[in-house]
Amino acid sequence: MAMAASVTDDLESELLRSYLTLEAIDTNIFRASSVNLWHPVAGRFVYGGQVIGQALIAACRTVREEQHVHSLHCYFLIGGNAKKNILYHVDRTRDGSTYSSRAIKATQDSVPIFTMQASFKLEESDPLKHQYVMPVVPGPEELVESYDFLQSQLENEETTKEHRDFIKRILEKKMHIERRAVDPHLYHGLTQGEPRRYIWVKASGHIGPDIKLQQCIAGFMCDMLLLGAALQPAVPGTKVGYMASLDHSMWFHNPFRADEWMLYEIECPQCGSGKALCTGRMWRQDGVLAVSMAQEGVVRSAL
Repeated sequence: MAMAASVTDDLESELLRSYLTLEAIDTNIFRASSVNLWHPVAGRFVYGGQVIGQALIAACRTVREEQHVHSLHCYFLIGGNAKKNILYHVDRTRDGSTYSSRAIKATQDSVPIFTMQASFKLEESDPLKHQYVMPVVPGPEELVESYDFLQSQLENEETTKEHRDFIKRILEKKMHIERRAVDPHLYHGLTQGEPRRYIWVKASGHIGPDIKLQQCIAGFMCDMLLLGAALQPAVPGTKVGYMASLDHSMWFHNPFRADEWMLYEIECPQCGSGKALCTGRMWRQDGVLAVSMAQEGVVRSAL
């Protein structure tokens, strides 16, 4: 797996050297330095998408070059401490002629914080196939970038001081991911609506043709936007006490480029008892379904 060889000097240098970089310290053990761990502005723990992406990179380094992940299933056991290194232990569960399985465990101070089961396969050609039709929404060129929208809210006289301070913290801690929501007011919690959202997403800059790297970056991107759909039916201004991922699954259907716009379709069919289930699909601009995902997470209101 020649991920580093496909890296150019713009975007992916930052993504790999920071968010997704790993050091091999043994045949099946990889280390993520605390220097590169990131946590969201409103979060206390390491960003879950970063752990997903790093765990998948570790697993990818142990399979044949021609095999690519087709599904993964994760559990977040406890929140990761952004001030401590993470070790990723890969168990080469099975290597078959078509499929290979890997079990990945992430630890801090020898304590498990995350587990992943990932399955890899060779590409196959089969005439039996179908898919849903991609939703019809405005294209990314018609929509405003998320950070630009937040900047406009800073300049809005109706924005409260509390919200203004929160926006400033977000803008000071930008990620290398571009987002353009079909309804930015709903996406940013300024209006109330159905628990469904459509967001165009892509990694900033040029990444390169490495399929495994594209998949790892998709794992990194998708976690940040899922659970938020559970809050959309709530009255704007509702205080959230705690949000965190419990589990996360992804299914990779077709090749894609994470540095090209994809439509992220997300819905939350159920929220209650302090948790929510959210599902998502990532569509290429040509209408091909690239990735499906599902996640359950803790969603608690502030008492």
